[in-house]
Formats: sequence, C-alpha cells, structure tokens
Amino acid sequence: MASNNEFFEALSMLTRERGITPEYLLEKIEAAIVIAVKKNYEVEEENVLVEIDPGKGKFNVSLVRDIVPDGEMENENTQIEESEAQHIRKTYKAGQRLVTSLKTKEFGRIAAQTAKHVIRQGIREAERNQQLNEMQSKSHEIVLATVTHVDEEKGTVSLNLGKGGDAILPHSEQVPGEVYTEGQQLQVYVVDVLATERGPRVMISRTHPGLVKRLFEMEVPEIYDGTVEVKAISREAGARTKMAVWSNDANVNPVSACIGAHGDRVAHVVEKLGGEKIDIIKWSEDISEFIAASLSPAKVIKVELLPGETNSCKVTVPDHQLSLAIGNKGQNARLCARLTGYNIDIRPESGYYGEDDDNVTND
Repeated sequence: MASNNEFFEALSMLTRERGITPEYLLEKIEAAIVIAVKKNYEVEEENVLVEIDPGKGKFNVSLVRDIVPDGEMENENTQIEESEAQHIRKTYKAGQRLVTSLKTKEFGRIAAQTAKHVIRQGIREAERNQQLNEMQSKSHEIVLATVTHVDEEKGTVSLNLGKGGDAILPHSEQVPGEVYTEGQQLQVYVVDVLATERGPRVMISRTHPGLVKRLFEMEVPEIYDGTVEVKAISREAGARTKMAVWSNDANVNPVSACIGAHGDRVAHVVEKLGGEKIDIIKWSEDISEFIAASLSPAKVIKVELLPGETNSCKVTVPDHQLSLAIGNKGQNARLCARLTGYNIDIRPESGYYGEDDDNVTND
C-alpha cells in the first residue's frame, strides 16, 4: 500500500467520485485489512487492531499477542513469551497483551489482493444502498425517465431513471395506444422498490391510478397543500379516469380547484396522459349521493342500497340517459363501481327491463 498521505488522498478521491461517506468506506477498509491480517498471520479477529483516523493522518495496523510464561507458548502468531516481551519493555508480565505495529509490506501480495477485493465489494454495496435509498424515497412518486430501448418482440420498454438506475416498463403497465421511442422522456409512477443482490429493482407504471393523483398534485396547489383531498381514483388507462375529491375548506370547491380557470389545470393533466378523459367528482360521506355523482356525466333519479347484500345498489336513470350512464362497453359503470366500491345495477326510469332482470353487471 502507499504511504499514509497517498492513502488518505486516495480515500478522499473515492469519496468525491463515488459520493460515498468516508465513514462507510473506512468501515469497509478496516474490515478488509482485518481479513487480510487474519489470513496472513492465521490469527483471530481479536488479535488484529486497525486504527485509521483521516483527521490526524493516522493509519496503523497492529498484531495483538498474549504474553505467556516462558516455555508455554503454543502459537507464535497469537502469543509471545514473557522474556521476549521484556526485551521490548521490561515491565511486561505474563497475562498482559503486547501490541506490535505491522508494516504495510508485511501483508504481502495475497493480503493486498484480499483488501482490494473487499474494498471493491464495499464500494459496490455502498452504491447499491445509496441507489436503493434514492429510489425508495421516490416510491409512489413520479420520476422522469429516458427510453433507452424498445423490445418489439417482448413488448417491454427499458428506461433510465438517472440516479435510480434502470427499470423495465412491462407491456401490462403501458398505456394502450402509446408509442415509445429511444431517447424519449417519459413520466412514470414508481409503484414499488425491491432490494435485490444486483441492486434495487424499481417497479414502474404508466397505467397506475397513482400517476393521475401525482399529476394533479403537481398542477393543483390545493391538493399539494392538503386543502383538497383525493379520496378515490378509478382508471382505465388511455381511455378514462374518474377521480373523487373533497375539500377541508368550505370556501374551496374541490371540483373547481381541480378543473382550474378555463379548465387549464385538468387540461394540462389530460395532455400529459395523451388525451385520456378525466371526470372529477365531489366525494361525499353519503354513499347514495357519492354513487349518483360518480355516474357523471349521466343524471341519476334514485339510488337504492340493497339491504342484506354487501355493497350493492340499484340506480335509476332517465330512459334517454341509460346508455350514457352505462358508457361505451360498460366503461362508465365499471369505473363508477371501482370508485365507490359498490356493485351497481343501472335501470331506466320506465323500468321496461322488469324488476328481476339484470341490466348491468359491474366486474
């Protein structure tokens, strides 16, 4: 190894280039040196003393041996006879311990290689931990990623998340109809971050309802500061989203706050979602009122909660609004059911389907 000054200069450089704390690196370097000495001298960890103090420029490696009575030495690496110890200091007695400084060159080639290997491992581990902490802090948030590769065969998209490393956007988490190209910048929602031996595995999505919620937080100050709460979201990515909001301030209309003046706020979110339609609904503690609002843009005449059945109801709408309430291929009814948590049977005012006929099922 190099002189103390060169060692600490190298340590400082590693800290700057890797962005890893000196304390963490020193811990790994000390552990590496202990392993090297143990291997080279065939001793236990208790027989190795490592002192590294960058502030004082101190770097010492020592072998600690037990002083034993003459003639009782069994291991010259871990023990020293009393008479020999007294050549070093006359006051030494059997039962005490003798600390002998080692010169760096005494480690030998194998010891140096061992130290380098463990230090490299430590640096990689520190970088993985740093990356993991970086991404875990962004869990359930939006990050800006760059498309690095599009696999047409597998249908996956590889993305670079900056300091968060790389991630795969599976086909199931892509918005139907969206086209991705290399070099394109993309906002993705971090669903979860898993720790693996190869570093953090970041689960990302473009279809998660959380993406819509975070986009509104970025556009609507009242959501960001907590005045307006997003109570529920149901989404069919690329087509339509329903979002239920509520205000903690009687003077703030939650729906108007999300729409913005001249519809600017909601328009910005729609643009970022590639034209996806968004229905913003006022949440209510009264479930009947909430269900009626959720079927917007259709008007509701009556909501009847079914007794004895878990979260089921019948909803009556004007005849001419039945198709609007159900939506294209049942989409409006499905989104309403997911938003409210209720199974909803939609019927026309004329009741021509009959009392026992099933009109709409919400999967």
